[in-house]
Amino acid sequence: MPKEWKDARGIPVTTTPTFEGQPIQEYLGIVTGEVIVGANVFRDMFANIRDIVGGRSGSYERILSDARNQAIEELQAESASRGGNGVVGVDLDYEVIGKTGSMLMVSASGTAVRI
Repeated sequence: MPKEWKDARGIPVTTTPTFEGQPIQEYLGIVTGEVIVGANVFRDMFANIRDIVGGRSGSYERILSDARNQAIEELQAESASRGGNGVVGVDLDYEVIGKTGSMLMVSASGTAVRI
């Protein structure tokens, strides 16, 4: 069984088209969540140093993780507002935006369902 994401309301989210062993009763439409975060100048400076000496950038990884979590939570909230109790077929996208590429957009989309 694929790993599912659940929020405090217990709304499962999966990238697969179904929940194993739980038939979908109703499809409630596409739901989305978008989060745009700005990169901090000091964080950028330390990330550049990290790139020179090697290693992972923990600060950027935390930003990506937080933004992804927020986008998924928006999906869950939108599903709940439509009477859904799950989201299937979730797709996550990452995009660098802004004139200098200093902003990161994380978007999540899926289909709200009642299981």
